[in-house]
Amino acid sequence: MPIKIHLDDMMSKRKMSLNELSQKVGITLSNLSIIKNQKSKAIRLSTLDALCRVLDCQPGDLIKYVEDDEEH
Repeated sequence: MPIKIHLDDMMSKRKMSLNELSQKVGITLSNLSIIKNQKSKAIRLSTLDALCRVLDCQPGDLIKYVEDDEEH
């Protein structure tokens, strides 16, 4: 999928652990881990809002469109 989540980068910049982010955002650790590890097929806007609020960033800081290098 050409959409990539860069939650690790933003957490690193904010020096925030997954546990701390989970508590502040109100998302279970397992669900947040799914998002962080590119396993999520969708993300709710309310979740994106909470992540941006806690990490003090914009949605574009977390979500990037990356061209697929594979030829079909």
